[in-house]
Amino acid sequence: METAYVLLNCDLGCEETIIEDLKHMDSISEVSGTYGAYDIIVKVENSERDKLRDIIIWKIRKLEHVRSTLTLMGIPGQN
Repeated sequence: METAYVLLNCDLGCEETIIEDLKHMDSISEVSGTYGAYDIIVKVENSERDKLRDIIIWKIRKLEHVRSTLTLMGIPGQN
């Protein structure tokens, strides 16, 4: 299983809407609002690395009110 953690910054006051949208996406296993430099953290899991990448690029990053993201990809065999 391929895993990525995506840290999101979003427009002020849009956190709950984005969290709800993320909860209904395929391959999203965890979503949580956070304190600090980022507003939301998302755990994305898929058996295929290319599909994982596509979810991040074409679904998560394209959500309305998402301003920026930082993606941390898991290293196979180090989990």
